[in-house]
Amino acid sequence: MGKRYFGTDGIRGRVGEHPITAEFVLKLGWAVGRALQTRGFNKVVIGKDTRISGYMFESALEAGLSAAGVNVALLGPMPTPGIAYLTRTLHACAGIVVSASHNPYYDNGIKFFSRDGQKLPDAVETRIEDLIEQPLTTVEPDALGKAERIVDAAGRYIEFCKSTVPAYTSLAGMKIVVDCANGATYHIAPDVFDELGATVIPLSATPNGLNINLDCGSTRPANLRAAVLEQNADLGIAFDGDGDRVIMVDQRGEVLDGDELLFIITRDRLRSGSRFGAVVGTLMSNLGLELALRALGLDLLRAKVGDRYVMERLLAENLILGGENSGHIICLDRTTTGDGIVSALQVLAAMLHTGRSLHELKAGMSKYPQIMINVSVTGEVDLHRPPIVEAIRAIEAQLGDTGRVLLRPSGTEPVVRVMVEGADTSTVERHARELAGIVRDTLSA
Repeated sequence: MGKRYFGTDGIRGRVGEHPITAEFVLKLGWAVGRALQTRGFNKVVIGKDTRISGYMFESALEAGLSAAGVNVALLGPMPTPGIAYLTRTLHACAGIVVSASHNPYYDNGIKFFSRDGQKLPDAVETRIEDLIEQPLTTVEPDALGKAERIVDAAGRYIEFCKSTVPAYTSLAGMKIVVDCANGATYHIAPDVFDELGATVIPLSATPNGLNINLDCGSTRPANLRAAVLEQNADLGIAFDGDGDRVIMVDQRGEVLDGDELLFIITRDRLRSGSRFGAVVGTLMSNLGLELALRALGLDLLRAKVGDRYVMERLLAENLILGGENSGHIICLDRTTTGDGIVSALQVLAAMLHTGRSLHELKAGMSKYPQIMINVSVTGEVDLHRPPIVEAIRAIEAQLGDTGRVLLRPSGTEPVVRVMVEGADTSTVERHARELAGIVRDTLSA
């Protein structure tokens, strides 16, 4: 039986519509407290991004946890990976993130970290869902949970980020544009790069509760590209609303996605003497990444789309590097989860190690044209209907060994993602449009 509320990355939806309501989140906080508190671990940390509904859901979670007898440490606006880090260092039984990542302000979500700073196992999520269906009961008044605000949370996380590169690392002489997506990195990322010596030009770093991810950040790099060229900067860095994704722009204004950044980090790890036989990507990882890794003597292992599945494969195979082309990059030799700031620092370290520009570093990988079209859907999605299956077979036959076709429902949005990849851009675009139309017509029939 599938889970009722949890998707691939927590619980997410439009604010005010079930389950993203104050009433449900209150019950959710209580259920999490009941499911996760153990002897010696009776504290949960709560952090959020900058969307206006975060105030409401932070308070609802606090009330539910208190009713379950669990203490709360409030972090305020904090990148998702920062919450994972502080969950571990504050010895909490769980970390809660109030964020809808790259979605607009009118969406929000709740996701969780276990006490070791990793995503909750499926069994724990199922246990939480079972508790949600039970009546909310309040512990005795003398056992209610207390709340405290961690006033130095940002400073603690900034120091951690800097610790993931060698102590002698200096970015002096670098001019960097940093796009914070008006999100959770706005008061952290610029300081990290500034304290390492870079000249930092902040972009989209004035959140007002409504402008998170609005025409900015890792999903909208046009402003970053323009600023890099206008400022004659060495590079640009863009995060998403909760700071676990990163993309970069080189000095020519060319965008580097997660696949290219993962390749740069991987090659630098090999240069520094790290030993591993494979890197974990996803079904969406570019064929060019697979070929470039093969040239380095490494395999690309493909997991399902979603950073939790990348993490599962990394742990199962005892590997250290993995990621998604969207910019989720996991460096398990540095931290426990995908971290945009930490990943960007690893790329900057590679530039310093080699003395090469970002544009030069990406030259070792040639991306294959990859077109993805989102097809809006409602209700149940059946991608095994004959017209869709027949169309996929026909396109795969034409692409042969030099291309791929992938259809998958999004875990975070009501869309089906239609991806076609191949050696020729015009052919790929034509096939993607054709297949997206067939998917749209078939699912709407």
